Amino acid sequence: MDPSADTWDLFSPLISLWINRFYIYLGFAVSISLWICVQIVIKTQGKNLQEKSVPKAAQDLMTNGYVSLQEKDIFVSGVKIFYGSQTGTAKGFATVLAEAVTSLDLPVAIINLKEYDPDDHLIEEVTSKNVCVFLVATYTDGLPTESAEWFCKWLEEASIDFRFGKTYLKGMRYAVFGLGNSAYASHFNKVGKNVDKWLWMLGAHRVMSRGEGDCDVVKSKHGSIEADFRAWKTKFISQLQALQKGERKKSCGGHCKKGKCESHQHGSEEREEGSHEQDELHHRDTEEEPFESSSEEEFGGEDHQSLNSIVDVEDLGKIMDHVKKEKREKEQQEEKSGLFRNMGRNEDGERRAMITPALREALTKQGYQLIGSHSGVKLCRWTKSMLRGRGGCYKHTFYGIESHRCMETTPSLACANKCVFCWRHHTNPVGTEWRWKMDQPEMILKEAIENHQNMIKQFKGVPGVKAERFEEGMTVKHCALSLVGEPIMYPEINRFLKLLHQCKISSFLVTNAQFPAEIRNLEPVTQLYVSVDASTKDSLKKIDRPLFKDFWQRFLDSLKALAVKQQRTVYRLTLVKAWNVDELQAYAQLVSLGNPDFIEVKGVTYCGESSASSLTMAHVPWHEEVVQFVHELVDLIPEYEIACEHEHSNCLLIAHRKFKIGGEWWTWIDYNRFQELIQEYEDSGGSKTFSAKDYMARTPHWALFGASERGFDPKDTRHQRKNKSKAISGC
Repeated sequence: MDPSADTWDLFSPLISLWINRFYIYLGFAVSISLWICVQIVIKTQGKNLQEKSVPKAAQDLMTNGYVSLQEKDIFVSGVKIFYGSQTGTAKGFATVLAEAVTSLDLPVAIINLKEYDPDDHLIEEVTSKNVCVFLVATYTDGLPTESAEWFCKWLEEASIDFRFGKTYLKGMRYAVFGLGNSAYASHFNKVGKNVDKWLWMLGAHRVMSRGEGDCDVVKSKHGSIEADFRAWKTKFISQLQALQKGERKKSCGGHCKKGKCESHQHGSEEREEGSHEQDELHHRDTEEEPFESSSEEEFGGEDHQSLNSIVDVEDLGKIMDHVKKEKREKEQQEEKSGLFRNMGRNEDGERRAMITPALREALTKQGYQLIGSHSGVKLCRWTKSMLRGRGGCYKHTFYGIESHRCMETTPSLACANKCVFCWRHHTNPVGTEWRWKMDQPEMILKEAIENHQNMIKQFKGVPGVKAERFEEGMTVKHCALSLVGEPIMYPEINRFLKLLHQCKISSFLVTNAQFPAEIRNLEPVTQLYVSVDASTKDSLKKIDRPLFKDFWQRFLDSLKALAVKQQRTVYRLTLVKAWNVDELQAYAQLVSLGNPDFIEVKGVTYCGESSASSLTMAHVPWHEEVVQFVHELVDLIPEYEIACEHEHSNCLLIAHRKFKIGGEWWTWIDYNRFQELIQEYEDSGGSKTFSAKDYMARTPHWALFGASERGFDPKDTRHQRKNKSKAISGC
C-alpha cells in the first residue's frame, strides 16, 4: 500500500473544510444572530408581562430605588360616611363601617347629616375622589329622621330644580344603605330609596346597589338588620378595594333610578368608561322625571363626543354650534309634541293628583283640611282670636273684614316661587303650569265651607269664646285666597270666584306676580293683591327664588296688568331687613307702573327655623323701622299718604289720595254694596262695570295711622286690648 495515499485520505476532509471555511463561518454567524434575536424577543415579552402585572409604584421602586408620588394614580382618596339616625342604629353602623374602611388604609370621616350643609359642601364631592356612603333611617310615616330632615329636603328640591340640572353632581360617587321596618310596607326604607334616587337625578354615580336593612326579623333577608348591614358592608368593602385598584367592577351600572340594577345578572360585559358615562347621561335625559318640573327646565346636555376622543381646537366652534342647533331642534320638537304636559300623567294617561299621599300626611299634621286633590282650607289664628273677642287681623283694621267670618283657603297648593319667608316652609308643591288632575270649583267651595264650619264648631263651649261671634262665624262672609300656593294657577279660578260671589262671600285674592295673562283674564274680585317682595331683579331672585327664567319680565307685566283693573288693587310689600329695605327709589318706580289703590307694607314674619330658608329673627324689622321706611317711600310717591296702622302685625297701609274725601279716609269696604255691583255685572254679561270707589266705606278713627287706639277697636275691653297686644304677628 502506498503510504502517500494513506496520508492523503487522512488530510482530505481537513482540506475540504479549509476550502469551504467561508461557508462554515457564515453558518456560525447566522446561528448566533438567530440566537440573539430569540433572546431579545423573550426578554421583551417578559418585560411587557411584568409591566402589566406590577403597579407603577413598584416599577419606580425597582428602577429608581424610590416611589414617584407625583406620578402615582389615586383612584379613591377617602370615604365619607353620612348618617341620619333617630335611635342611634345608623350611627353605630357608621362607626362599624369606618373601622372596616380604615383597615384598607383609607382616610375616613363620619358626618352627622344634621351638622352638614349640602348647599355649600356637597358639590365638593364631584372632584374630591371620595366615595360617599349614606346610612339613613326611615322614621314615622316614611319621613326622614330629624337629623336628616334638612338634607333630604334640600336634596329633593335640588333634584327637581332646573337651576341645578341633571349633571350637578356628575363625578360624585356614592352608595346608600337604608334602615327601615317592612312591617310598614308602604313606607319601608322610603328615605333610603329617595336619597338614592335624588342623588342619581343630580348626576351622581352609584358605585353599588342600595342596601336595605329590615328591623322585622321575620322578613329580613339575613335574619336581622345587623346581619343585613354586615352582608351589605362586605360587598361594599369588596367594591371599595376594586375601586382602589382602578378596576371598574360594577355591582350596579348606575342606570336605574331605584338603585337595584340587575344588569350584572344578565352577563353583560363591561364597557369602556367613556361609553358608560355617555349612556348614563343619555339615560338620565330620556327617562321620564318622577316629579313635577318647571316648563322652563334646562335639560342636561348629552355628550355628543366620546370622552376618549381627541378634538382639534379649531373644530370646537363647529361642534358647539352643532350641539346648540340639535338642542334647539329637540326643544321645538318636544314643545310641538306636548312632552312637558304629558310628564304630569300617570301610566294610564291620566293626570296625577297634586297632593301625594306623603304630602297629604305632612299637610294634615300642619292643620290643613285638604280638599280633593289640590285644594285646602285652614283656620287662621286671627279667626280664633276674634271668636274670643280679642280683635281681628290687619285686614279688619284696614278694610273692615270680620276676621271670625273669614275663610282662608286656596284652590291650588302649588306655587311658582320658593320665597325665603314662606310661612309654610315650602311643604307645598311647586310648578310653573297646571299639569295635575283638576277638581271642579263647586266641589272645592262646598267642602271648603264645610271644613271651615267644622273647625269653627270645635270652639263651641271653649272658655272665652263669645256666643254671638260663634254664631256669626258659622256663616262665611269673606274668603282670603292667600292660604298657600298660587290660587290664580287654578284653571277654573274665574268660576270659583263667581261661586263665591253667588254665596255673598267677598273675595281677596293674592298672586305672586308671575302670571300676567291670568291677571288680565281675571274676573272682578273684591280686592286683588300682588306681592311685591323686591324692587330689583337681583333682590327678587334672591328673596322669591322664582322658577320661571323670565321671572322679572313676568313680574313687570303683572304690575302693568294690575294697572288696568277697575276694582280695588293692592301692592303687598314684605320687608326683610338687609335684603330689600334699601330700594326706595326702585319701589317708587314700581308704584308708578302698577298704580295700585293701596300699598300694604309689612315687616317679615319669622315663623321659626326652617331648613328651606336662611331667614332668622335678625331679618325682622322693628315696627319703628317699618314706619320709617313707609315715611320715606311716601315722600317719593306724592299721590299717596299713610292711612292706617296695625302695630300688632307690624303693618301699615298707604292709600291713594282718591280715597281721602273731605279730609277723611275711605279705605273700608261696603261689602253689601259690592255684592250688588257684582250681581249687576253678572246680569249684564260683564258690560256693566264698576270701580273701586263705588263700594268704599269710611274708615273709623281708631284704625287710622297715629290714632291713640293704635289699631284697637274701641269696643274692645281693657282685658281684650291686653290680649290683643300679646298677639303674635301673623296672617
